Amino acid sequence: MAEQPTSEPLSEVRDESASEASERLDHRLLGPVIFGLAIVTSLIHLYFNTVSTLSELWTSALHFGLFGLICALTTPMLKARSVSGQRLVLGVDVFLGLAALACAVYLMLFENALYERGVNFSTGDWIFSIAAVLLILEFARRTVGWFIPVLCILALSYVAWWGQYVDGIFNFPGLTWETVLFRSYIGGQGMLGSIARISWTYVFMFILFGAFLVKSGAGDFIIELARCAAGRFVGGPGFVAVFSSGLMGSVSGSSVANTVSTGVITIPLMRKAGFPPRFAAGVEAAASTGGQLMPPVMGAGAFIMASYTQVSYLTIISVAALPALLYFLSVAMFVRIEAKRSHAIKLEDDNTPSLKEVLKDGWHFLLPLVVLVAALVYGFTPTYAAGIAILSVIVASWLSKHPMGPKDILEAMVMGARNITTTAILLITVGLIVMVVSTTGIGNTFSIMITDWAGGSLLITIVLVALASLILGMGLPVTAAYIVLATLSAPAIYNLIAQSQLLDMVMNGNLPEQAKSIFMLVAPDKLELLNSPMERATAQQLLASVPDTFSNQLLEQALSPATLSMALVAAHMVIFWLSQDSNVTPPVCLTAFAAAAIAGTPQMRTGFTAWKLAKGLYIVPLLFAYSPLITGDFDQMLQVFCFALFGIYAIVAGLEGYLEHPLNPVVRVLMFPIGVLMLWPHGQILFDVAGLVIFIIAFVWSSRQGRRLARPAAA
Repeated sequence: MAEQPTSEPLSEVRDESASEASERLDHRLLGPVIFGLAIVTSLIHLYFNTVSTLSELWTSALHFGLFGLICALTTPMLKARSVSGQRLVLGVDVFLGLAALACAVYLMLFENALYERGVNFSTGDWIFSIAAVLLILEFARRTVGWFIPVLCILALSYVAWWGQYVDGIFNFPGLTWETVLFRSYIGGQGMLGSIARISWTYVFMFILFGAFLVKSGAGDFIIELARCAAGRFVGGPGFVAVFSSGLMGSVSGSSVANTVSTGVITIPLMRKAGFPPRFAAGVEAAASTGGQLMPPVMGAGAFIMASYTQVSYLTIISVAALPALLYFLSVAMFVRIEAKRSHAIKLEDDNTPSLKEVLKDGWHFLLPLVVLVAALVYGFTPTYAAGIAILSVIVASWLSKHPMGPKDILEAMVMGARNITTTAILLITVGLIVMVVSTTGIGNTFSIMITDWAGGSLLITIVLVALASLILGMGLPVTAAYIVLATLSAPAIYNLIAQSQLLDMVMNGNLPEQAKSIFMLVAPDKLELLNSPMERATAQQLLASVPDTFSNQLLEQALSPATLSMALVAAHMVIFWLSQDSNVTPPVCLTAFAAAAIAGTPQMRTGFTAWKLAKGLYIVPLLFAYSPLITGDFDQMLQVFCFALFGIYAIVAGLEGYLEHPLNPVVRVLMFPIGVLMLWPHGQILFDVAGLVIFIIAFVWSSRQGRRLARPAAA
């Protein structure tokens, strides 16, 4: 008997999954205390992001103190079996939570005194700085495991102690522990630095916005919209999983939460339609992973990327939309092929409302998203736009049958504070690693090392970053993996992408006059070559003649600031997409494990299935690096998108050996070069069109073969 989909409202499912992290919410006093603390925390952060004039350092300190207290109260230090042991653990946790808050208050009260002493630590500075670092490491251990705390300890001790004993390019003479602690906590460079600021601004506001949407009933609307839009097609439940995960991910930004909230509905539906259970779980895991690629939240990645690149948040989410759509469509291709192969049935349900009925009853849930985009386009900062959108959620709910009242608003604030706790602790902790990288200059060293290993090849560099991402992802959440990798390797990828664009200009003879002036200094005998097109090898030799001291200047003279900015965005987008693969790549793939738990399938086998279905995570980043998918104008982006769509479909058909019916070995092998032909950045549209025509012929042939074989069976 196929498992029936749950009828439980999505908001209740999300609340339940959020509360599972705590083992003590049924405590007579602790539950109300956490409830009230979460409300106060949300209100304080709303104040921070609207009218507050408090310094960023003090705000980050309070952010750490409040979420440190919430983490201490909701996630026990360890599991105790006896009643007396539980009371002891609770007492220690309360003390640690209050200590985190005390560290924040101490910084606010005594920061000026420290500077008046010439940044010479007093006894209190030593105590509270050490306590703050140890506390955030302990909270990180509770929420995300041992990997990050151990990595932070190694990084901090490298700066203060063992870096001086390392030979070669990674030798670091060392700083005093006083300087390390100052930079880690008080100086605004470490745990309370730019990454913490991203946490209490963009990340908090958008996760709170998502919580309000879910509490208002928008989550149920998204599921119903997906079911009525795609559920009646052959394989429709699979499309529902892809569609709903994309919509839910656009506001939730958490792949595991996305899997849990939508998977309890979509996985049973897919199994009922005839999909194999492991495939159903893999689809949900792969689609939910894509939720972190879908604007506007992108799992906090959009905000971090905007901070790193100094490109506006609106620009980031604008260029991220088409690639995210391409990823979801790639998963949908696997769904269609499997639906044909498994003879999945349509789920005819008379109780399922029509699309018109769903939109009639829930159109108001779309208003907050419209308000959010309109506020961003109008020029409001993302935090103000999110604040306005939160208010619009409340107002829009008054148009529904279940308007949000005071109780719903308070519960939404609690849900938002609870949902961001792990992310806040994670981002504050990662700030320590970022501080070490910036202090030691190890990021530039690592970028140079990657470039040397790759021999200047952009493709090999991306492969090396992908391998590093996979290894880091085994111990780090994807957001932390992205931050670490972006800090270390983004300069290398950015430089290679910019150099590739410069090479194209030289090959086409389009180098600006101001850039040619550099060649007058370094290679005047070759100046005439720049006035006409040339072969790639000649252009490479010409650029190789420019000394390293002039290379950055040549890039700035040849490429516009906007082009260089988008090249940096492309580099970060490559790393951000590759950092998602740990969600679906064994041996550690939490999203796939969550889906396997719902489907009742083996975890590792489900992980490999999800990894196969998420091939877009590896194909699309190559388009960022080699094509104008995010760096070109709209026409160029659309052209790359359209041909890439069919190119990926051809590769999927080759992997599966199936289109509309099984492919013979010759056609199956042919699908791979056809797909590559449409994806390869050769710059010749005739090749793209030729590949598309061949694929369409193969698709039509496969479709006719399928119908021809189906007629005798029907007879």
